[in-house]
Amino acid sequence: MCGRYTLLADEAEILREFDIPCPIDGYQPSYNIAPGQQILAIINDGKEKRAGYLRWGLVPSWASDEKVGYKMINARSETAHEKPSFKRLMARKRCLIVADSFYEWLRYGDQKQPKRIRLADRELFAFAGLWDKWEFKGKKLFTCTILTKAANDFMEDIHHRMPIILPKDREDAWITADKQTPEEAHRFLETLKIERMQAYDVASYVNSAKNNDAKCIAPIV
Repeated sequence: MCGRYTLLADEAEILREFDIPCPIDGYQPSYNIAPGQQILAIINDGKEKRAGYLRWGLVPSWASDEKVGYKMINARSETAHEKPSFKRLMARKRCLIVADSFYEWLRYGDQKQPKRIRLADRELFAFAGLWDKWEFKGKKLFTCTILTKAANDFMEDIHHRMPIILPKDREDAWITADKQTPEEAHRFLETLKIERMQAYDVASYVNSAKNNDAKCIAPIV
């Protein structure tokens, strides 16, 4: 799964890296992004790419209670094209979720060691995501989820699942406005190559989402 991540780049770097034409309203870097927070995402509105904020934790448009979002921070890519909560979104509401590392916890008996995981050959990247608009009794939310897959050889020693990180040359294809069936989106994800990754131990300080400073990413010596 993916339950915490970081985004430390400055706004100019993000605009340049993802070819975004307009400034990002309210952008703030974060050392400890957690479910329930507003997170930076990129969509294609049919004319151009737009960057803005979605709440992490998908609330499907048909849901009667927004609390369902806390159970839907991730979606399994293997079955997303079949599940009622995600099938429609796989065809029409795909997004990039901007990040530069994520955290995962390696279990040692009764203990869990947090690790920060990055790409070996580039800093900024994007998770494959899905988003939706929810309205109920006058309240409106725009929410999202991160797609995951079975761990690769590197990640399987840490956790059996991992977020899908889009190769740089496949980011625009994921959010293109062209029509795509859920099955085609599923096959697209299945063809993606996994880039080299690296990880290091960080302190349990990161376990609390209230902590959001450089201590979160400091290597344990």
